[in-house]
Amino acid sequence: MTHANETPVQAAGCVLWRRSPIDGELEICLVHRPKYDDWSHPKGKLKRGEDHLAGALREVGEETGYGADPGAPLSTVKYFANGRPKEVRYWAAEATTGAFTPNDEVDRILWLPPTAARNRLTQPRDKALVDEFLVRVFEHT
Repeated sequence: MTHANETPVQAAGCVLWRRSPIDGELEICLVHRPKYDDWSHPKGKLKRGEDHLAGALREVGEETGYGADPGAPLSTVKYFANGRPKEVRYWAAEATTGAFTPNDEVDRILWLPPTAARNRLTQPRDKALVDEFLVRVFEHT
């Protein structure tokens, strides 16, 4: 049985973005996890004692192969996973250098324009992060 006062699993991730190398347009990176057959933003559980932002950047590197330059903090998303409460803190982060190599956790990534990324994401909570990212990060650029 799940208790509401159970300590949430702490996780962190990023809405990872870049300017397209082809046309300079904004692209957002999505990761495909074969275990769940879903598309999401790169994220994962924190290691013991790990800072949220450090964990978010580590997960981006592990799941996408890219370094990232963190920007504006985004929402903390709260939901239940496997019957336990989970909290995921997100940041906007610009991809720096790197290259994707498929692994057991993530077998594909896609760089998509925001509308296509929003449509491809599996969870509504991830779609909402794209909207927040566009307002917080790109309305003034």
